Amino acid sequence: MIPTSPFQSLLFAFLSLLLGHSAIAASPPAPSTEKATALIEYRNIPWVQAGSKTLTADIFVPNSGRKNYPVVVIYHGGGWLINDNSIMESTARYLAKHGEFVVANMNYRLLGDNGNTTTLDDIVEDALGGVLWVKEHISQYKGDPQRIAVTGDSAGGHLSAMVVLAAHNLSSQDFTPENLAFKPTYIPTGKTPEGIAENGELEVQAAIPSYGVFDMDARTQNGFESAANGFWKMGGAEPRGVFGSEYSIDTHPELYRAASPIHRIPDARERKLPPFFVHVGSRDTTTPPEAVQAFAEKLKAAGQIVEYREYAGKNHAFLDNGCNEYLGNCFDRDAPGTLNDMIRFIHMHLD
Repeated sequence: MIPTSPFQSLLFAFLSLLLGHSAIAASPPAPSTEKATALIEYRNIPWVQAGSKTLTADIFVPNSGRKNYPVVVIYHGGGWLINDNSIMESTARYLAKHGEFVVANMNYRLLGDNGNTTTLDDIVEDALGGVLWVKEHISQYKGDPQRIAVTGDSAGGHLSAMVVLAAHNLSSQDFTPENLAFKPTYIPTGKTPEGIAENGELEVQAAIPSYGVFDMDARTQNGFESAANGFWKMGGAEPRGVFGSEYSIDTHPELYRAASPIHRIPDARERKLPPFFVHVGSRDTTTPPEAVQAFAEKLKAAGQIVEYREYAGKNHAFLDNGCNEYLGNCFDRDAPGTLNDMIRFIHMHLD
């Protein structure tokens, strides 16, 4: 079958990749000794219980003897329906080893989890809660909670942008058409979402969404909630509205725009965002350069700090592990140059 849409293209890409190859941890578990000369690795750290799903994180700590390090939080891609944080393992290790960052590689709920009842706002709330958990616990892993960059690719790029853009729009009430504010999945003891928002406790110091999805309105109108999006089948879930079967872009467009980074950018005179580094490959047809650049240009027009890069010859998902024959990507060849640019950007704004 020849891909005829961005969704089918990404389906083919991930099929190729796959065929080719609330209890919170109060203190760090015993580290793995794997590659201990370069990194100390903490695996499968539970950070919250979300229904029947225990969300975990892998944390990579440079083993260079410094007292503390800047922090990078990563959210993986996969159309909000497939994959887990292991798909970003190579990126996480590279940033920790070559950038000397503590890297928290996070899991979040997928749309098919909990009996195919997870909604997109739940996933955004997982991303927000993950950063709150990191801020509260990362000092136990030599991370500096005052120096955090958030990143992610594709769907994870969407989530990393939403962490920044929804940080001041929190509520103790559920996300509904009448209440377009988010309740983080993890909230530190004694805190409230409203207090966290008012005090800026979710603020990070830099954001690097990699070939992200920034307009859920447009994405949904192109068939994301239908069987034409093969990710539903890959994730073992029936296609439905991402906010629940009772909602659609036609009946409740405000829900989709509330979860769309491009519709949430404030004027810098009202709220100054952390610096953004927004990038995409020139051959990407899943999150094409014109869509990614539109987000960067809107940030710039609002007076926000943004750096935009288009990488010649690179396709979608080039920061994922290994090689993808369909997309023509190989991590060892295609990722390091971009990761080095990310490292430069993070040090510029976090050191």
